Order: sequence, then C-alpha cells, then structure tokens
Amino acid sequence: MTIRPRRSVLYMPGSNVRAQEKAKTLACDGIIFDLEDSVAPGAKEAAREQVAAAVKAGGFGARELFIRVNGIDTPWHTDDLTAAAHAAPDAIVVPKVQSPDTLELIGQRLLDMGTDRKTRVWAMIETPLAIFNIAAIAAEAKDSESRLSGLIMGTNDLAKDTRAHLVPGRAPMLSWLSTCVAAARIYGIDILDGVYNDLGNTDGFAMECVQGTELGFDGKTLIHPNQIEPCNHAFSPSPEQVAQARKIIDVFDLPENKGKGVVSIEGRMVERLHADMARRTVAIAEAIAARA
Repeated sequence: MTIRPRRSVLYMPGSNVRAQEKAKTLACDGIIFDLEDSVAPGAKEAAREQVAAAVKAGGFGARELFIRVNGIDTPWHTDDLTAAAHAAPDAIVVPKVQSPDTLELIGQRLLDMGTDRKTRVWAMIETPLAIFNIAAIAAEAKDSESRLSGLIMGTNDLAKDTRAHLVPGRAPMLSWLSTCVAAARIYGIDILDGVYNDLGNTDGFAMECVQGTELGFDGKTLIHPNQIEPCNHAFSPSPEQVAQARKIIDVFDLPENKGKGVVSIEGRMVERLHADMARRTVAIAEAIAARA
C-alpha cells in the first residue's frame, strides 16, 4: 500500500519570494503556491513568474508542490494555467469548482499543452453549488483525462456565500464537510480540510485538527508555519495506534485465521475490515517515518 502523507499543506503567497525559500526548511507535507487570494491584482504577473521559477528550480525535498491558479472566470486564469502546466508541479489547484464541466475543460487544456502526466488536479470546494454537485465533481476522478486527485475545502468562502458562522466546532458546516469526505472516499481521492483563521488561538486550532481527523480528512490546509507541528501531530497515528494496528494485522495473518472474517483479540471481537484499516494506519505511519 503506497500512501503519500498530506497531513499539513501550507498556503504560500506567490508574491513572497522569501517565504518560498523558507518553505524548503519547513516540516509541512505540502506547499500550495498561491496565485489567487493572497496576491493583489497588480502583482499577479510577477507572482506567476516567481512561482513557476521556484517550482522548476526545485529544492523542496519530499514536500508535495501545488500551484493554485486563479479561477476559470478571471482574466488571469489562462496565463496561470499555462505557466503552472509548464512548471509541472505535483498538482494544480483550481478554485471555486462548481461542476464537472470545469474539470473536464482544465483536463483538456492540460492535455493540449502536453503537460507532464505527474501533474494532477485538485478541486477547491467553496461554494453552495459545489456542495450540491459534489458527487458529480468527485466522480471526475474516474476520468483519467481530468487528472482529479483530490479535494480541498474552502471554508472561508463557504461561510461568505452561505452566511454560515465560523464558530468553534463548526456545527453549521458539519453536514457539508462530511458530505465532501464521503464523495472523496467513494471515488478514492484524498481530501483536505479548510484553514483555521485565528492564529492566536492555539487550543482552538488543535481542537479543529482533531475534529478534522475524526471527520475523516487526510490533512488540513494551513496559513502559517506555526500551525504545522500541531497539525502533523493530530493527523499522525499515535505509537499506541500503530502498535495496536500491527497486532491486528499479525493476528489476521496467522495461517489459521486466513479465511476468517472475525477473530478475537484480547477478548474483543475484531472484523477483517479492521485489519484493512490497520494496514492503512501502518502504511501512513511508515510513510511519515520515511519522510522524517
């Protein structure tokens, strides 16, 4: 089982060259070089060139590199997509995806440009229409030409468009978040939780990270390097969880248990589905250890 850790994915303003250089030393699993929200209109062109140059130059180690382009309905989108395609990051993040049509159009453009097949597409889910269309959007992962490999929640934009309040526990959004996680799992793609805005509230951030793991997210998008360590901690299996997972795997791998659907471990009935979950726990722990 090959798994790529995506516990912590940090947004990095495309116009901030110093921050991009610092990113090479950070313990995040991924970096989103942003050409959209964090870049003023007058700085878009320079940011585009800087990000493309940084990705081409490399030096980011095992960190996964994303480029977030401007939306398909903006005047910067075409040039952003062209530059990102030629830079060949691990993935291109497309904001405000609301229907499968957008992903099909992006996929066709990348094909026409001969973009390296390693460059995937991630869709940001940040509008009410996207929530209602989430199953169809996630289903694009079945079409190899769309390159869809993941979803990212845009909770700030969701709050703006729905007028839902960003409150501790995120009760107004829980149904939307869970629906998107379910869609991602149906079609076998990863999904990242949205950002946490209150940088001074470390306890609140830690609680939201735990909530993200409980909801089933693979990781969380971040807006500051100080959020990386607690995020990595929350989305990493604990030593106790890994030990228990190995125990479950060992028991099911015994010759006498090969054909069994349920076994008893320390007085507790454990199903084979728990062995499958255990194998993923061990795989992600080993991938994290290898990265360290």
